[in-house]
Amino acid sequence: MNAPNRFELYTLGDGEKLLDIQEDTKIPNAATFKIMKQDHTMANMIRGQLLTAPCVLFAGYKVPHPLDPHFILKVQTDGTITPAQALQEACQQLIVIIAELQNKFEKEFEMKELD
Repeated sequence: MNAPNRFELYTLGDGEKLLDIQEDTKIPNAATFKIMKQDHTMANMIRGQLLTAPCVLFAGYKVPHPLDPHFILKVQTDGTITPAQALQEACQQLIVIIAELQNKFEKEFEMKELD
């Protein structure tokens, strides 16, 4: 079968970086990020969170091929912050949101157990 082993889809190999950043030379305040070992789930969450920031003019992603476990994220800002800073802030906000969601789930399941 052509598919790689499942563990290879989510674990970094020796010398493999999780994130690669390339500044865009044609568009001002824009960058392209290659994020390894992630898929549509993570890409769509990050894109959505980036678009909530007023300083982000554009955020989009693509997954080049289903068998390649990475996605390409393009971000353009208005210049008040860099695309890398916008990505970092969006990821930090997502971590908070997911932690809150986890707490709500745990609280709800605890309440169901008491019934």
